[in-house]
Amino acid sequence: MFQNKAKFCLTAIAFALSIPTFAQVSQSEQKAISDYLQRFQRDPQKSMDEVPVKTAVAPFALKSVPKFSPQSIQSGSFVEEKDAMRFNLLNGAKRPGARAAAAVRGNDNPASLVDAGASLIGNVVEMDNRRLGSARLTEQPWSDTYWPLYNGSVSYRYGDPDVYSNNPSTWKDYWTYSNTLRPVSGYLSSLKTELLSPAEKYDLLVNDGSFSLTRAGWKMGEGYYNNSGSVEGWMGLCHGWAPAAYMLPRPKKTITVTSPAGQSVKFYPSDVKALGTMLWAEAAPSTRFIGGRCNAKDPAKDQNGRIIDEACFDTNPGSWHQAVVNQIGVAKRSFVIDATFDYEVWNQPVLAYSYTYFNPQTGQAYNTAKEAMIARANYTSDKFSKYRGNSAVNIVGVKMNLSYIVETSPTHNDTDGPRNDAITNVAYMYDLELDSRGNIIGGEWYTNRHPDFLWTPAPTQRAVSYYNPTDLWDTRNPLPAHWTGSAVNASRYSQPLTAVVEQLFKLSSGQ
Repeated sequence: MFQNKAKFCLTAIAFALSIPTFAQVSQSEQKAISDYLQRFQRDPQKSMDEVPVKTAVAPFALKSVPKFSPQSIQSGSFVEEKDAMRFNLLNGAKRPGARAAAAVRGNDNPASLVDAGASLIGNVVEMDNRRLGSARLTEQPWSDTYWPLYNGSVSYRYGDPDVYSNNPSTWKDYWTYSNTLRPVSGYLSSLKTELLSPAEKYDLLVNDGSFSLTRAGWKMGEGYYNNSGSVEGWMGLCHGWAPAAYMLPRPKKTITVTSPAGQSVKFYPSDVKALGTMLWAEAAPSTRFIGGRCNAKDPAKDQNGRIIDEACFDTNPGSWHQAVVNQIGVAKRSFVIDATFDYEVWNQPVLAYSYTYFNPQTGQAYNTAKEAMIARANYTSDKFSKYRGNSAVNIVGVKMNLSYIVETSPTHNDTDGPRNDAITNVAYMYDLELDSRGNIIGGEWYTNRHPDFLWTPAPTQRAVSYYNPTDLWDTRNPLPAHWTGSAVNASRYSQPLTAVVEQLFKLSSGQ
């Protein structure tokens, strides 16, 4: 059942509605469901700890996906590290741990996330009649690197082929190359500014001779390095990239703009993405957020492998299902999931979904909920019967196939498009608890490895730097000279100017 016992404003749709006509469930889908349920009934503890199978469509994906260190995973400290990120996403609000327990569990209402709010569709029959069993966004969020801190974040000269001449492996190695061995002045004198980092190009554009944003990029990893002698590979700006990837238009082409001093600066699509990522990481507006918070490093489980502590149950499947269908299928707008079921970097924008229903007792797959559901009283093999909500009348199983955008390596490609993005597909198994009218009132995960929290900015939100000019920059002309002071001040907070970033995106995207 829903962990927060929250009431939802749901449309009541009678089961008397006609069943739409669908194509038959594929044999491969039926086999995947049947095989998993057999394993689940035979050994639920083992099945609940299975890692969902992922498949990748990634022509230019990162060669190695960043993960938490083995030490963090073994000790369980990755839970606390992830919670620190969650706290940042809440934009300085009162730390979740200071709230009453009920408030933490109460943060699971899908209406708090989706664009439709309380008018969301929460009835499986209506979802079927509106053919919401699958959907894909027309505008695909763009891939980008997560700009890891260990190599300087947006201060990393990713396009300079000589960066790796000394086999750098630590933050200090990268810092030494850019600040001692190959200072900016050498690139200026040799007219090779296109090899500079995104932050260095930005500082040139705003005529900041102190290179304040570049120094801010290096400072992000400096503290970690000075304290422990290393910067973990997972640390970066994925929390900025994930929302920027669909809140800002895709940079499609390389552009050249001019500084107040007359310096021409070339920005590749990856450079523009970097500045958008930095802006949304450091000057992000408030976000809509649902999902639990659990700092238990090894939460207790029952004999079936289900996590007992409600605070550690994470987003309820009922909330998850409504969030995905209403945001991707109805609103046609992305949102961000925490996808760390295998300890990888976690903020990923969602692209598409499709799902198949199944009868959880028989394992038979169907395309409509009415065909697949089983009366709660008849679900005799239910491993989670004691957790069911009192209002649950029927249970229906769901296998959801989800596609989300993942990180790629930055390049000096002159153009960018959806074919350059990296996509991961993953399947989640769960069931939904339904009342007598088909309204979703809760559910149970069939695996403990599933999305933890979900979040998104509102559709009209902007990431606005603390300092930001109010006049406009016609990019056919040099950047206004009086913007330099605002740029320097904003860089003290690791923020590029919103006015600059948004104009670069507009110019590169052709809008």
